[in-house]
Amino acid sequence: MQFRRRLKPTATVEIVPLIDVVFQLVVFFMVSSTFILTPGISLTLPDSSTAEPVVMSRLVVTIVAEDEIYLNKDRHTLASFEEALKGFTEREEVSKLETAVVEGDQTVSYSLMVHILDVLRTYGFEGVNLRMREPEDEGS
Repeated sequence: MQFRRRLKPTATVEIVPLIDVVFQLVVFFMVSSTFILTPGISLTLPDSSTAEPVVMSRLVVTIVAEDEIYLNKDRHTLASFEEALKGFTEREEVSKLETAVVEGDQTVSYSLMVHILDVLRTYGFEGVNLRMREPEDEGS
């Protein structure tokens, strides 16, 4: 009498290649995505031929007009901006922030920009980065 052994089919799912592919996708989307810090705020940044990339900070001040100043995404007037910044610095530790990014429309007055910079320095922000755009080449 001969016994026949039946081979049972085994199905396995290799998970290591799946993890590799998912990791590659996550890295691709992290590198290729852009983050919009101030959505919906239309600015025309001033041109600068020596503009450099700005390291983004947790504090972004966007100046559109005297009655339209944004502290990150919150809208303030010039009168309420100082109180909002005071509240922000009480919640956050200023020694960790130290820098702020200031974006101003090209129509913003010089005196308003200086006033905002004074308020930032009063609350301990020593490094202020001014965002601007590089001029577009007219020949291309």
